[in-house]
Amino acid sequence: MRSLFEAAAGGVCYGSVSAMNWDDFRLVRAIAEARSLVGAADSLGLNHSTIFRRLGQIEADLGRALFERSRAGYAPTAAGDEMVALANRMSDGVIEFERRLAGQDERPRGELRVTTTDSLFASLLAPIFASFRAAYPEIHTDIIVSNAALNLSRRDADVAIRATSEPPESLVGRKIGPMRWGVYARVDSPLARVNPLGPDAIFIGFAPPMDEIEAASWIARNIPPARIVARVNTMHVAAAAAAAGVALVVVPCIVGDAMPELKRLAVEIPSTSALWLLTHADLKGAARVRAFMDHMWLHLQRERGRLAGD
Repeated sequence: MRSLFEAAAGGVCYGSVSAMNWDDFRLVRAIAEARSLVGAADSLGLNHSTIFRRLGQIEADLGRALFERSRAGYAPTAAGDEMVALANRMSDGVIEFERRLAGQDERPRGELRVTTTDSLFASLLAPIFASFRAAYPEIHTDIIVSNAALNLSRRDADVAIRATSEPPESLVGRKIGPMRWGVYARVDSPLARVNPLGPDAIFIGFAPPMDEIEAASWIARNIPPARIVARVNTMHVAAAAAAAGVALVVVPCIVGDAMPELKRLAVEIPSTSALWLLTHADLKGAARVRAFMDHMWLHLQRERGRLAGD
C-alpha cells in the first residue's frame, strides 16, 4: 500500500501508510464527498462516532491532517485530495476487475442488472422480461427504470435497452431498429383538431434528464416557449398527461399508438434515434448477458414495425 500512496503523493510518504486498508480510503473519500462526518456516516452505514474516531486514527498514522475543519464543513487538504484521488483509482480498478470476472461466467445464472426507461418497459418490454424469466429461472433480474443514462462501465447496470442516435463508444451491442416519434392529443379533445405547428397548439415539454432527447429538441426548434404549458421528466407521465387532455405531447409511436386515449396527428417528426441493446465489452461473454441479449434480440425483432410507427 505504501508504494501506491507514494505514487499518488508524488513520492512523499506520510507516516505509517502500510497499516492502511481499502476501508480507510473509502472513509476519507466519503467524508470528502459529503463534506461532513454525518453525511459520510450515512453513506457508509456507520455511526458518527466511528467515523470521527477512525479519521483521527488515520491522520495520526499519516502524521498529516487530511481535512480542514470549519463551519462550512470538512474540506480536504492537499494530502486529503491526493488520498481521494488514489481512492478513486483503486475503486475503478476493483470495478474493472469485477466486470472482467463477471464476463467469464460460463453458465447463465446469477444476478443481471438491466436498465431501461419507464415508457419502454410499460409499452414494449414487460412481456419479454416475463418470457426471459420463464426460460432462465436461475438468472435473477434487477430492472432499473431510469430516464438518466447509467454508467455501464461502473457496473450501474449490465445491460441497457435505450433509444439513442449514437451509443457510447465504450459499449457494444445490437441495433434493434429505428424508432419513430409522433405528436399526440387526447382523441376527444379540441387539441386533436388543431395544427400542431399553429398558434392554438399547446405542448407538454420535458425537464431534466429528458431535456436532451429528440422530442425535446424538436419542441425547442418548432414550439415557442409560451406554448409549453407543462414540463415533465418521464415519458410515461408525458403520455399520461396528454391522455388526460393537458396538452399535445411528442412521444415514441410505440408508446402513443398503444394508448387508445391518444390520437396521432398528421405532422412528421424527423428522427435519427433507434432502439439499442447494449452492454459493456467486458461483459459480452458472460453467459447470463449472452442469454439475455439473445432472448431480447429475438423478441424485439418482431416489434420493429411498431417501433417504426407502421
